[in-house]
Amino acid sequence: MASDSNGILASESSVKIPIIKYTKLFINGEFVDSVSGKTFETMDPRTGEVIARVAEADKEDVDLAVEAARAAFENGPWPRLPGSERGRIMLKFADLIDQHVEELASLDTVNAGNLFGNGKIAGIPSVANSLRYYAGAADKVHGEVLKMSRDFHGYTLLEPIGVVGHIIPWNFPSALFFTKVSPCLAAGCTMVVKPAEQTPLSAIYYAHLAKLAGVPDGVLNVITGFGQTAGAAISHHMDIDKVTFTGSTEVGREVMQAAAKSNLKQVSLELGGKSPLVIFDDADINMAVELALLGILYNKGEICVASSRVYVQDGIYDEFVKKLEDKVKTWVVGDPFDPNVRQGPQVDKQHFDKVLTYIEHGKREGATLLTGGKPLGNKGYYIEPTVFTDVKEDMLIAKDEIFGPVMALMKFKTTEEAIKKANNSKYGLAAGIITKDLNVANTVSRSIRAGIIWINCYLAFDRDCPYGGYKMSGFGRELGLQGLHKYLHTKSVVTPIYNSPWL
Repeated sequence: MASDSNGILASESSVKIPIIKYTKLFINGEFVDSVSGKTFETMDPRTGEVIARVAEADKEDVDLAVEAARAAFENGPWPRLPGSERGRIMLKFADLIDQHVEELASLDTVNAGNLFGNGKIAGIPSVANSLRYYAGAADKVHGEVLKMSRDFHGYTLLEPIGVVGHIIPWNFPSALFFTKVSPCLAAGCTMVVKPAEQTPLSAIYYAHLAKLAGVPDGVLNVITGFGQTAGAAISHHMDIDKVTFTGSTEVGREVMQAAAKSNLKQVSLELGGKSPLVIFDDADINMAVELALLGILYNKGEICVASSRVYVQDGIYDEFVKKLEDKVKTWVVGDPFDPNVRQGPQVDKQHFDKVLTYIEHGKREGATLLTGGKPLGNKGYYIEPTVFTDVKEDMLIAKDEIFGPVMALMKFKTTEEAIKKANNSKYGLAAGIITKDLNVANTVSRSIRAGIIWINCYLAFDRDCPYGGYKMSGFGRELGLQGLHKYLHTKSVVTPIYNSPWL
């Protein structure tokens, strides 16, 4: 283990790469090669080496997957099963995930650089519980009886929206797969899922487990390929009823344009963020330091709600900076299989270079580099935890989503100034507030335009808590019952009533 003044680089782990069992497309209940026969390399960010070659889907493969999903929706049993029966199959799916936790966690570690211990203990069990949550909701999908103003009886039905295309990002391959797939299954929809080209391995494995659980053929199809080909084919497809996308705002705009230009399919977008963490003078400084580091360094900063803008009130700013600097030096970076490691590698070389480029921007624009700023090690895509002070609002590192372990630290004087600075962003995904004053917490939480506000905590996600963006962070909500209802149409049914004693 080698020490560094701005963090610790842990030695390589002895854990072996799992055997890669599934590398083909999953269409209509079968693993198949792409029509073209093409494959692409998927890489291990710990080393930059190839893990496996995976089938490369193109438009023709998407067409086949959509055809299977359409047939399963129009003629298959899934949308017509009682919700309780869909739920039973989903519960079996969850149990199968529990039986393969270690293998699934290791796939996301070698493919995405996610921490193995976290995946094994929390990440993969959480996706199984996501399935169980929505399995419990599957038989509780119902409309309501309406109080009509004239001699009519009216009620609403909630019906599955149809064939859904899911485009999944690379930062949390398993969690974001099931954030979309679980409620979609519960609603009775069929789907085509495209995982990110950087991290396809766990998604293909989940297709295998779905088959074992009894999910009917054609309901869940998994297409591996590139965004500009397979992803674009999903967004433009005339026989897909809804597309959901999690990723960058730039690509989200393209998805929305494609949906508009094709069949006006519904769109849900969970996009970028530049989330503020606002720390007031009365905060517990030790807790604030822990939350600030968690918010920006969790999953090596590759999380859309990363607290990349940290605003500290001037009364505690100097003490906060000193404690933060000391704490960063204990942060362990290295092989994500190592249980002592808290930060693994960035997902790939391209993203690694992008993060380092933003760090250079920060230096050139005049911010002060408090800690980090350099790559770590001689192989793989590791970056030191990086903190900038003396950051101005118009600097790129304060405006752009970097998606890496880079914090922009700024100060404020008044509550009004904090609110103004927190809202000074085109994004509005999340925010954090640290204070002991309930009135301040209430005022600021209602004033910041963001989809989720954490008070004296951060990254406090829960399957029952809706999550999504304001402004250019997108629209539509994941998780909770709102995450289920977006896969349902509301149909109103009205019939006359005659000689009724009341309306």
